[in-house]
Amino acid sequence: MRWAPTRGEGWPQPGGGGGSDSPQPVPVSDLTGVPLVPPRGGIVGGTVARAGAAPGTMSGSDTAPFLSQADDTDDGPAPGTPGLPGSMGNPKSEDPEVPDREGLQRITGLSSGRSALIVAVLCYINLLNYMDRFTVAGVLPDIEQFFDIGDSSSGLIQTVFISSYMVLAPVFGYLGDRYNRKYLMCGGIAFWSLVTLGSSFIPRERFWLLLLTRGLVGVGEASYSTIAPTLIADLFVADQRSRMLSVFYFAIPVGSGLGYIAGSKVKDVAGDWHWALRVTPGLGVLAVLLLFLVVREPPRGAVERHSHSPPLNPTSWWEDLRALARNPSFILSSLGFTAVAFVTGSLALWAPAFLLRSRVVLGETPPCLPGDSCSSSDSLIFGLITCLTGVLGVGLGVEISRRLRRSNPRADPLVCAAGLLGSSPFLFLSLACARGSIVATYIFIFIGETLLSMNWAIVADILLYVVIPTRRSTAEAFQIVLSHLLGDAGSPYLIGLISDRLRQGWPPSFLSEFRALQFSLMLCAFMGALGGAAFLGAAIFIEGDRRRAQLHVQGLLHEAGPADDRIVVPQRGRSTRVPVSSVLI
Repeated sequence: MRWAPTRGEGWPQPGGGGGSDSPQPVPVSDLTGVPLVPPRGGIVGGTVARAGAAPGTMSGSDTAPFLSQADDTDDGPAPGTPGLPGSMGNPKSEDPEVPDREGLQRITGLSSGRSALIVAVLCYINLLNYMDRFTVAGVLPDIEQFFDIGDSSSGLIQTVFISSYMVLAPVFGYLGDRYNRKYLMCGGIAFWSLVTLGSSFIPRERFWLLLLTRGLVGVGEASYSTIAPTLIADLFVADQRSRMLSVFYFAIPVGSGLGYIAGSKVKDVAGDWHWALRVTPGLGVLAVLLLFLVVREPPRGAVERHSHSPPLNPTSWWEDLRALARNPSFILSSLGFTAVAFVTGSLALWAPAFLLRSRVVLGETPPCLPGDSCSSSDSLIFGLITCLTGVLGVGLGVEISRRLRRSNPRADPLVCAAGLLGSSPFLFLSLACARGSIVATYIFIFIGETLLSMNWAIVADILLYVVIPTRRSTAEAFQIVLSHLLGDAGSPYLIGLISDRLRQGWPPSFLSEFRALQFSLMLCAFMGALGGAAFLGAAIFIEGDRRRAQLHVQGLLHEAGPADDRIVVPQRGRSTRVPVSSVLI
């Protein structure tokens, strides 16, 4: 921590005026070591020492107990600091003022009903995206029979899609922070619908073409997933935003479950699995029309600024990435979400197949033989469980977090950690019990998925309040890349590969197929525990990172780049800009 002297309580103005001659300490570097430069006419972000404070004293350290509410820690500008309403010393008043309904309408130019309708449209498209993604998993045994492929090749279908989605996410994150988000989403979803429809006409000998089309589907999902949450963030604040995000993220488990249900049921009705891939493209056309007619582009970050604060301007992409890399709450919560993606990606593709093999071993259903249609109710049942646990888990996570925030400012990451750490043993038990009782397996899956689903909306909310508005699409893209690169991009293929390798050392049998997949899926329980540890780490930094983002949005904090590593100090009765390194410690 470096300190620079100033005159009086504020920064000296040209001409040397203002305040007493006794210098007071002002921090110019926060706890992460990033130099902080005061905006012209403003204050330094982080803290400003009150008059009479002991030189060298830090009032902005994050000293709150890890599992309890901070007790009036003095973290923020002093009461009465120009441009900052109220005192930031009391944690209960550290959040910015929340605009009322009329205030939000005046800022965004949209009525509360129109804003809610926009969220409903975004929720519908999010549901459609996940419904399409998991329709393939609902008919996976039929795809394996049609193309005559093994477990590793089946896992490659999801891996190719996720890899494309992951690579394209930063592109749309960059565009989403700088250009009209509505039109970016319209173009991406229209392209996704056309490619999905084309993938349903691929002949038996062209499996590589199926992989290609699934990769191109990632264009549509990348154009939407990186941008849609930032629109909600620009329409609502505080608890309103949390509620709307919970509605938005309900669509993930519900859409996933509907994908299983639609895939298996449409296949049964039509007698051909290809028709399962022709449902979502038609719904995608409706999504484009709704986007074009209903959604309007709100001003970025306006609902979080004070009326006198200047608008935020986007910085360079590399500067955005550097700032995100120095944000420990964002990095650790993204690593925790990576574990969620690993587990959900593995279960999404392999759970129906595993349950089918379990029933075969238990003698409850005939095996799926080459040339026959695989008849099983497991895709339908697993889809229903995914829908129910998703709604229950997302709602439970948001409500628990909202209530705990009143007494614990670190509630969000702690709830995420509890969800992941609690889900791991139940997922392990669901695999261990599959040889003895399919009912017990379903019960443990239900509990494990409910706990796992508690993370979805909370992780998105964490990102939105620790990252400033002009970097949120880039942050969404970075989180998508990280979570998919180390999560569900490789997990389906890895599980299938481990299963194939285990089967090579055992005699061919239906029991060998079951046990190989059972042992490989146990990796999910271990990854869940690692993700819980990452969220516990995020809880250490969450308060400081949230406060810095708030001050930045309000125009009270400026993160300096290498060229701006200078501060203003009084020197011979005048204000002078000098390098931080030249200031005495």
